[in-house]
Amino acid sequence: MWLNNILETIGNTPLIKLNKITQDIPATVLAKVDYFNPGNSIKDRMALKMVEVAEKEGKLKPGGTIIEGTSGNTGMGLALAACVKGYKCIFVTTDKQSKEKADILKAVGAEVIVCPTNVLPEDPRSYYSVAKRLGKEIPNSMYMNQYDNLANRQAHYESTGPEIWEQTEGKITHLVCTAGTGGTITGAAMYLKEKNPNIKIWAIDVYGSLLTKYYKTGEIDMSEVHPYISEGFGEDFVPQNYDMSVIDHFEQVTDKDGAVMARRIAKEEGLFCGYSAGSCLQGLMQLKSSLTKDDVVVCIFHDHGSRYVGKIYNDQWMMERGFLDVKTFKDIVNGRHSKRLVTLEPTHTVAEAVDLMKKYDIEQIPVMKDHECVGAVSESGLFQKVFSNPEIRNTTVASVLEPAYPVVDFDTPVERLGSLITKENGAVLAKDEKGEYHIVTKYDVIQSLAK
Repeated sequence: MWLNNILETIGNTPLIKLNKITQDIPATVLAKVDYFNPGNSIKDRMALKMVEVAEKEGKLKPGGTIIEGTSGNTGMGLALAACVKGYKCIFVTTDKQSKEKADILKAVGAEVIVCPTNVLPEDPRSYYSVAKRLGKEIPNSMYMNQYDNLANRQAHYESTGPEIWEQTEGKITHLVCTAGTGGTITGAAMYLKEKNPNIKIWAIDVYGSLLTKYYKTGEIDMSEVHPYISEGFGEDFVPQNYDMSVIDHFEQVTDKDGAVMARRIAKEEGLFCGYSAGSCLQGLMQLKSSLTKDDVVVCIFHDHGSRYVGKIYNDQWMMERGFLDVKTFKDIVNGRHSKRLVTLEPTHTVAEAVDLMKKYDIEQIPVMKDHECVGAVSESGLFQKVFSNPEIRNTTVASVLEPAYPVVDFDTPVERLGSLITKENGAVLAKDEKGEYHIVTKYDVIQSLAK
């Protein structure tokens, strides 16, 4: 039997047991993997619900424009609803969000406006303020306001909570969820607490968000707010969707720990998830001592890793922020201290090349012309040629050139270097900050990995 439109595929996402990362936790740990929604995130649920409620209340009329401030996922859900129902979309986001998110929104027909991240919510430049203003200025439009629109948490009370209860056969003891707009954690918690008041609700927050301090003290302390890199959760104000009475604990995680854990989830569990999933599981790992073998824990994995391929799944991005503790080409060079690069020019003779190899006890020499690598000579290659024709010693290196070594970035990870060095290609080159060449051979790679 077919479905009438894409919106009918929202919900009923799988609950998947985690096995490797959580093997030291006595409890059963399950992931509610909501990237199986058509828009690849849990936000599809509340986006559709907000549109349906707005239509029912007469606030959203045919041909109207949906306006929202979004980190990307809510916008995608709203865009899908708009496609089916015939609305226009204008989404306001921040310059912190990944480029992929904005590109995806444009792909489904939305107009995207990017605002600065590091301004207060009430600042006229903030994405909250811009979205509100557009909602007032554009005729026949509605600012959805996922933060204060209680249809957000209603969606999770009606769908996410019941699904988790049914899928665990009522055995759930803990719900772990990152805290952003408050809709997912509050709506699901309200339903689950009605079924069993003893279920613990753990909210995962990020350092730089004020939600944890507010939960503990009831105070909105702006001194807690500072820029953070994590996406999709954490707030610098308290959305109306929150009902803190249904939450039992707030736990904060760092930007680095959340990003690293997301990569572990992909590699070790085969679930290609977003930043919030990594932070959610990291928060659980920080609280694992509170769990027993009889506990059944459900972690919300909100969205898909494709939203973050240019960020947490990009080695360069991770290294620039100090999130990826890997050895690089630069580390190998620095570990060798002041060892200089030995080079040849095409006009040098094969005999001179052999003498240099003996003098410096090296097997690979790049051949340079005008400060660029034009080829290479190797001990094994020269041995074969000299053995078959001793007279070749008097010819120039240009006559026996092997392919030039690949040139990579100075901070290329060692693991990447290993894949570039082969039987036919014995080394890799890179330029340092001063523009000077350095060489790494297979022996350098082996020694660096052994340390």
